Amino acid sequence: MERPGLTKIGINRCEKLRWKGMFIQAEWDPTIQHSNDRSFWCQHTWNCLGPDGKIADEFECSPGRHCYQQL
Repeated sequence: MERPGLTKIGINRCEKLRWKGMFIQAEWDPTIQHSNDRSFWCQHTWNCLGPDGKIADEFECSPGRHCYQQL
């Protein structure tokens, strides 16, 4: 379960956008500061670039790209 506030992913994000916080299943500890390492990747290419060669992140993976898939 992702901790709230870790990323600013909105409902308009691409279905293929992935980030580390999606796969961490740990109890939230308020004494530990959020890392927010911003490690994003595209599930189409399995790296930090989408199939169009542009960066994969919470802002760039939007409806304006041809590879975008609505969530």
